[in-house]
Amino acid sequence: MARALLSQFVLPANKSPRLQAPASTCWKTRRANRLLARCQCSTSDPQPDSDQSDVLKSSRKKRVVSGVQPTGSVHLGNYLGAIKNWTALQDTYETLFFIVDLHAITLQYDPRQLRDATRSTAALYLACGVDASKGDENVGVALLTYPVLMASDILLYQADFVPVGEDQKQHLELTRELADRVNYLYGGKKWKKLGGRGGSLFKVPEALIPPAGARVMSLTDGLSKMSKSAPSDLSRINLLDPKDAIANKIKRCKTDSFSGLEFGNPERPECQNLLSIYQLVSGKSKEEVSLECQSMNWGSFKPILTDALVDHLLPIQERYREITSDTAVLDKVLEDGASKATEIAATTLKNVYQAMGFLMR
Repeated sequence: MARALLSQFVLPANKSPRLQAPASTCWKTRRANRLLARCQCSTSDPQPDSDQSDVLKSSRKKRVVSGVQPTGSVHLGNYLGAIKNWTALQDTYETLFFIVDLHAITLQYDPRQLRDATRSTAALYLACGVDASKGDENVGVALLTYPVLMASDILLYQADFVPVGEDQKQHLELTRELADRVNYLYGGKKWKKLGGRGGSLFKVPEALIPPAGARVMSLTDGLSKMSKSAPSDLSRINLLDPKDAIANKIKRCKTDSFSGLEFGNPERPECQNLLSIYQLVSGKSKEEVSLECQSMNWGSFKPILTDALVDHLLPIQERYREITSDTAVLDKVLEDGASKATEIAATTLKNVYQAMGFLMR
């Protein structure tokens, strides 16, 4: 939606954008107007009027925005490393977690497969306690580049924070530069002269670095992260794996020939990984696990780890089956989330159109 407008600002730093007044030949304006005609909603402004700002600032939670790909598959590393943090964020912030339809998939997709993957992904996140709304990103092929997509989503939904890892903070720089540039060129008094509220059009988002999630490694290589792109399914525990599959994967996972089990030995990455997984899914402390397992061999430890994994994942799997048993209810959850996101986006686009001199139809 907003990508057509934002693409105007992806320019060298020493050049200023030059936008022509809207005309019937401007396909970008026509498309945006058609989209806006379907969602003429209103929502809280990004920056409220001064007489209400103190009250709203004290009552409104800061907004966190992030997206997930519609893979339809989530593994233990995703869950322990990220999803549990997302669940916790909902207690402190207003959160918009959405499913991005076109971020990282080919344009030659089967729409039915995409819909099914979106449903499955949403159901998995809901089963883990995360509310995810539906993303709908029908944009021109020329704009399907990740930095612009990411910046557009963040700015469109007026994010205060974006959860990223310590090594990903630079990914927000384009977003922040675009927000500053648009605010400087079209916000403030310039916008007010056109009948607008004045002030900033976009929030300048900050990186939110959540507490470090668990780094879960591959079951076949203790030096590589667990990944859904790994060629062998034996390398990962999927959240929907049945008991027999989990038992088979743990039985066949890579171990070592050392005596006893221990944390912290750099020569034993597989031992470190399996003990860490057991600690996380059992809810025990590191000290408790060390004491329990120090004299065990792999033959006695693997069944214990298997049972702990099965017990931990069973409530998630039951909740997933409950959610997916009625696709109409699941679709309603997605539609409600999309409606909330659309309300925010519509106000952002209305303000940007006004400040830039575009006419609303």
